Amino acid sequence: MLTKRTNTLLFVLAATALGSAMAVTSSTSKNIDYGFYDPIVDVHNMIEHLFVTEPSDEDIQLGAINGMLEELGDPHTAFIPASNERDFNKDMRGQYVGIGAEVIIRDGWLTIASPMDDSPAWKAGVMADDKVIKIDGETTEGFSINDSIDLLLGEPKTKVTITVERDAEEIEIPIIRDHIKVQAVKGFMRSDGGEGPWRYLIDDSNNIAYIRLTQFIPDCAADLEAAIQAATDNAGGQLGGLILDLRYNPGGLLSEAVQMADLFLDDGVIVSTKGRAHKDRSEKAHKKGTLPDFPIITLVNSNSASASEILAGALSDHNRAIVIGARSFGKGSVQTVRPLESGAGTLKMTEQYYYLPSGRLLHRKDDSTMWGVDPTEGYYLSMTNPERAAMLTARRANEVIHKLDTPELTDTTEIVEALDDVQLTAAMAVMTSRIETGEFTPVGIESNRPDDAAYEELVALRLQEERIYRQLERIAKRVTAIETVVDNDENPLDLWDDDLAIAGGQLEVRDAEGNLVTTLQITGQNLERWLIDADVKVIEPTTEPEPDSDQ
Repeated sequence: MLTKRTNTLLFVLAATALGSAMAVTSSTSKNIDYGFYDPIVDVHNMIEHLFVTEPSDEDIQLGAINGMLEELGDPHTAFIPASNERDFNKDMRGQYVGIGAEVIIRDGWLTIASPMDDSPAWKAGVMADDKVIKIDGETTEGFSINDSIDLLLGEPKTKVTITVERDAEEIEIPIIRDHIKVQAVKGFMRSDGGEGPWRYLIDDSNNIAYIRLTQFIPDCAADLEAAIQAATDNAGGQLGGLILDLRYNPGGLLSEAVQMADLFLDDGVIVSTKGRAHKDRSEKAHKKGTLPDFPIITLVNSNSASASEILAGALSDHNRAIVIGARSFGKGSVQTVRPLESGAGTLKMTEQYYYLPSGRLLHRKDDSTMWGVDPTEGYYLSMTNPERAAMLTARRANEVIHKLDTPELTDTTEIVEALDDVQLTAAMAVMTSRIETGEFTPVGIESNRPDDAAYEELVALRLQEERIYRQLERIAKRVTAIETVVDNDENPLDLWDDDLAIAGGQLEVRDAEGNLVTTLQITGQNLERWLIDADVKVIEPTTEPEPDSDQ
């Protein structure tokens, strides 16, 4: 299976969009407290003139910026230096200039995983599994993915020549670079035996469409509408239902998620945003342009994040769709992209949080008990690791553009079996039942409780906790073994004799003047473990004088 090949590294030239909904705006410089920078300037001046070796101002500047951002404790806030802005813009917008191919490293050589739809590589005759042995005459043996991509990317309308090895034959293929747009809207299989456009109508007897959205990039809402129209045309003008797959979708542009929700909703709030420096804002649906009222099922899992959670949550809260799968990731923060006025780079910073129409906060924090989007009650359906592996392997095979040896599948049962996807199989059964009976019922899904989504998270956390404990036990055994040959008298991490039974004792905390602050009951033997990371150190024990007794 692709995800477990140790000798293969997959890199998609059309990289997935960052898992955040973002807006681009200019930076602000109002109300600057210049006194804040005085100690920073002092430290930089001392380093520049006195440090033992000559420092790099660029590295120090980047370190200072990253240090400020790390203190915020937000993994989605980041500084992008000007030198990295090309890759950042490619990821965020889903667009770049290149040949339009997914590539991997296989057996030490750059290899084409698949050309992209209507790309320069496809038009030039590049095929899946072509081994790229040269780029503009330079061998690719031993090249990393990044080395190869630097040669393949370039300016529009410029030529790059790749030499590929195909069936023991070397072929030179000149390609004219052009603007490449990532295809975010996909179907279940390709037509024409694997080299044609996506197929969206997965069940032509019940007119059920299947559309998968991989990310939220510019114009993907229009692409989704076009895919729905194509499926509707193939269905004879009316869909029986739509299965919208948002699994493994990391998010992207908020505006695209809002436009998509607006396709299915004719009224009401889609999403609200709140932040310290912004006025509360709600995005609302409009009646104009709303699609017909066919039933919808959305598929989500723990890798559905940000904009995909907004779309799934809005449709669920307005009872426009049911949700099948597992609880989503919980990435409910809004990043604003602000170019620095100095031109030194770009700051992507969390400035707001998302709230669903119900008022539920999407974002998952360390103390959150509820986050993201839950499956509709009764429709919780998790997947085991082998089931996920089988689904992703089948999905990958159906994404590759090449001429398959097998005939095109047309029978719905055979199609669903070939996709090897338990969640999609369940969604198909539920949708078929909905078309036949007029009501949604969890056909083919075992009975589950409303809190099963939280229970899965609890199980995962406990497994992680157990792994950490086992690792700590292994470390403790090694420490015990090494202590037998090392003088332990000066060990700052050994606060007291390990043989002491401290459970049931008391811990007194005193202030700098010796006044008693509080007394804590010691309820277990693990206190030393936690004090090691605290701001404490061992001092010589002292004997307090007994208080004077009344005479």
